[in-house]
Amino acid sequence: MSAETPVCQLLERQDADYRGWWWIAPPRDHWLETGEGCLVSADLSVRQAWLDRGRAAWSPFDSISAEAPGVVLFWPKAHALGEWWLLWLCAQLPEGTPLHLVGEHQGGIKRVLKVLAALGLGCRKLDSARRCSLFETRTARLPLDPDAVWTQFEAEGLNLASHPGVFGHGKLDEGTRLLLEQLPEVLPQGEVLDLGCGDGIIGAWMAREGRTVTATDVNAFAVEATRRSLAANQLEAEALESDVYSALEDRRFAAIVSNPPFHQERSIDYGPAARLIEQAAQHLLPGGRLLIVANAFLPYAEPLERSFGSFRVLADNGRFKVYLAER
Repeated sequence: MSAETPVCQLLERQDADYRGWWWIAPPRDHWLETGEGCLVSADLSVRQAWLDRGRAAWSPFDSISAEAPGVVLFWPKAHALGEWWLLWLCAQLPEGTPLHLVGEHQGGIKRVLKVLAALGLGCRKLDSARRCSLFETRTARLPLDPDAVWTQFEAEGLNLASHPGVFGHGKLDEGTRLLLEQLPEVLPQGEVLDLGCGDGIIGAWMAREGRTVTATDVNAFAVEATRRSLAANQLEAEALESDVYSALEDRRFAAIVSNPPFHQERSIDYGPAARLIEQAAQHLLPGGRLLIVANAFLPYAEPLERSFGSFRVLADNGRFKVYLAER
């Protein structure tokens, strides 16, 4: 099967023997998923696609047993996250392991040259096509600890952990702030779900208010950030990796609260938010509430109307809207 994405099409035409290599943070692409080697990704949905095909797949927080004759790192939109992956790979793998870096020009792959130079890693360009570039270097012992990229910030009286690539990295998002302003009046008692938890601000706020909280995210970095945020504030809650509702089975909640994502790297992707809304009633108790905030231009009115019959706009500041729908 031929590669589908531009970055994989560039890799497909290489003479390199990629058998057994680690593929780090790649996009969904059947050419990769039906090939050889193993996956390391923070994205649960990507890992699950590989596992469903019987392929080896790990989170960066797992203990990885496979050896790596080489590594291909797909450079992310968040450059600080790309730098974390470089530090992590150099800490994990033997010195001198071949490392290829690939990415789209619009995604900033050309900045890799400066990043590698700053880390003291040599580099050469291997190929360029499909508005993508491929570079080659090798791992080395670096004096920097990958854990050093974790930062903390304060918002709403909470200390929050932050990691590159997690939504709202290092600051409270304006939409989330608007959502939190509405919650005191409309959040019911009982067990609540923070879906797409990011750095954990919504879940931690609800736990502080005495709710029993489950927090989920498809991104392993977000789940770890939420766990660290909860610990930093001496709060108790359950934090799980979940592709929307995949880890929750038939559990039901008094409320589902979310600032749902609509970006996948540089592309707009309404899929997760649409599933969140369409399947919400199945995970709400009778009378349970769905509370979401979204950019004002996003087309959420129709799926809310279709799934719940009606909804209310609790707040609209011109940039963001807070919606409430009841089962």
